[in-house]
Amino acid sequence: MDISHSTILFTLPFFLFLLPSSKPVSDYSTLVYKTCATQTSKNHQPFQTYSQTLNSLFQQLIAQSSQHKFFKTMEAVTDDTAISGLFQCREDISKEDCFSCVSTLPHMSNTLCGDSMSARVQLHGCYIHYVYESEEVPETGGESDESSILLHKDCGEAVGDYMGFKGLMDEAFVALESGILNSNGFYITNYKSVKLMAQCEGDSDTCDCSNCVNDALQVAKEQCATSRSAQIYLHKCFISYAMHGNPVPGTSRNINTEKLAAIIVGGAAALFLGFIFLSLLNSRFRKDDYE
Repeated sequence: MDISHSTILFTLPFFLFLLPSSKPVSDYSTLVYKTCATQTSKNHQPFQTYSQTLNSLFQQLIAQSSQHKFFKTMEAVTDDTAISGLFQCREDISKEDCFSCVSTLPHMSNTLCGDSMSARVQLHGCYIHYVYESEEVPETGGESDESSILLHKDCGEAVGDYMGFKGLMDEAFVALESGILNSNGFYITNYKSVKLMAQCEGDSDTCDCSNCVNDALQVAKEQCATSRSAQIYLHKCFISYAMHGNPVPGTSRNINTEKLAAIIVGGAAALFLGFIFLSLLNSRFRKDDYE
């Protein structure tokens, strides 16, 4: 069967349409969550001084992000007021990505939280946290109380076989607890079919970091118990995990086999339809030549 060059060109887009499209790489600047204080700078006197101080703080944090993954500072507004602020990037991203991530935070904070005196904006790769401090405002609690405050959680899809999954996750959580205890505040690992990560705020000591991660894992066990993946953000740390495959031995192989068979059948069907389509086109062209 002869197929003309024009026929191939005409049908090529059809086959390109059948090809799977590639997904973009994860963006570190994607928003995870934000918290904005109800107190606004519009009620602060003098407003202009506060705004200028906050902008100065932002610029200092951005400048430091080109060299560091964590930085904390304070800018005085008046004799008895100040703005304390910090940024932190994930330890597993480059300095260039850290700088790029932090550079987007001031604009996002202004957009999302407006004139809030205090705010926290968490992206996939970094976060910023600034707080207005005044001698007139009493403290609401110590650092130990704040560290275990749940700020955000995201539980993924539920797993099919819970019992097999629970046993695997219990082991994986123990590995994460042990790893973060012997780290410098950041730990990432692959335990069997589970990828886990934990990070504490840069100035946390080993004991506080370990306690915070333990609290985050407890949240995961209670509120994301059947989820294949989760992200848990507390005030002083965060954890994330994702399971790939199936926790029940043998089941994963069967599922993969079924998926492969489905792909082969689907591909064969597509080729068969394409063959019929080309045959019809070729017959039509031959008919036109005879006419």
